[in-house]
Amino acid sequence: MTIANAEGARIEGGIQGGNDKFKVLIVDDSAVIRGLVGRWLRDEPSISVVATASNGLIALEALDDHEVDVVILDIEMPEMDGMTALPMLLRKDPDLKIIMSSTLTADGAAVTLRALSLGAADYVPKPTTTIGLQSSDNFRQQLVEKVKALGAARQDRGELEPASKDGDTAPIPRLYADKRVKLRLAPQAFKPQIIAVGSSTGGPQALSNFFSGLKAPLEVPMVVTQHMPPMFTKLLAGHLARLSKVPITEAVEGEAVENGHVYLAPGDYHLTVAAERGKKVIRLNQDPPENFCRPALDVMLRSVVHSYDSSILTVILTGMGSDGRKGAEAVVESGGVVIAQDQATSVVWGMPGAVATAGLCSAVLPLEDVAPAVMRIASGEAL
Repeated sequence: MTIANAEGARIEGGIQGGNDKFKVLIVDDSAVIRGLVGRWLRDEPSISVVATASNGLIALEALDDHEVDVVILDIEMPEMDGMTALPMLLRKDPDLKIIMSSTLTADGAAVTLRALSLGAADYVPKPTTTIGLQSSDNFRQQLVEKVKALGAARQDRGELEPASKDGDTAPIPRLYADKRVKLRLAPQAFKPQIIAVGSSTGGPQALSNFFSGLKAPLEVPMVVTQHMPPMFTKLLAGHLARLSKVPITEAVEGEAVENGHVYLAPGDYHLTVAAERGKKVIRLNQDPPENFCRPALDVMLRSVVHSYDSSILTVILTGMGSDGRKGAEAVVESGGVVIAQDQATSVVWGMPGAVATAGLCSAVLPLEDVAPAVMRIASGEAL
């Protein structure tokens, strides 16, 4: 099916497969990119490309004619660019999952972070040339995985079962009904020496909410791993610092870990904490990715357990995959405490869901309750 607008631009459509597939709208002014990305997605049995559009204006029309779960939205387009279209698409469908497609440049990173703050669910940094795009298996893999994760989140938010009457379990999403979300009692008189935070898909928005909710400086250091490429993390650190009452910087190799400071893992580097000559220092490395990630939360958590042994508070926010589950096991075994964001407020309940359903959490909380809980624990109060 083809729909023409007054200027002759076209919405190229054609639904394939059943209604259970993740339905995708591709928006890009390049016909080559629309065709290439469309072929990649159509190769996936669980994905249906229901339409493509050459600019934001046509994308808005496409929403009137197609049921859509996920939009892949280019930023620079004629007539209506992606940044203009983004809030308009979300007004039409507030639960629409939008993946921004931006170039891996400083300008592209800045615009992408702004898009995430306006409600985009995620992003994929694309190569700057068509030849680079065609040969980029990493871009293709990221795009397919994110479409699947966000499509699943859109189609099934995981309706909650009531908590058990004895009060020892959190509300359980029906999606995980075969796995009880058993909560652990936090150690008595627990006061952390360090706070370790991890996030991925939806993380920039969740971190913004979390850090703006910290109403006073903390007396302990904090290390953060957010799955992001280079350039993005430096900008994210600056954005979070403007929202927070605590200093937040992108971590630097060899710097001393200081109380009250937040260190964000740089893109493409694992962040670790080492104990050296009676002090703790930041160490960065480019060891192989873990869980397909660099930086990886599991790497950071292992190093924190090794350097601090006990009294570690771990917070796992929204994100796809299970990075952080093995590290959280080590934290709990050492006597630490794990908090996870709940499914209802997560863009994707992969990372927090993995630790919650493994029975590693002392609390599974809505996003707006995470920062107050961290402040209470950091001050020595009960959870």
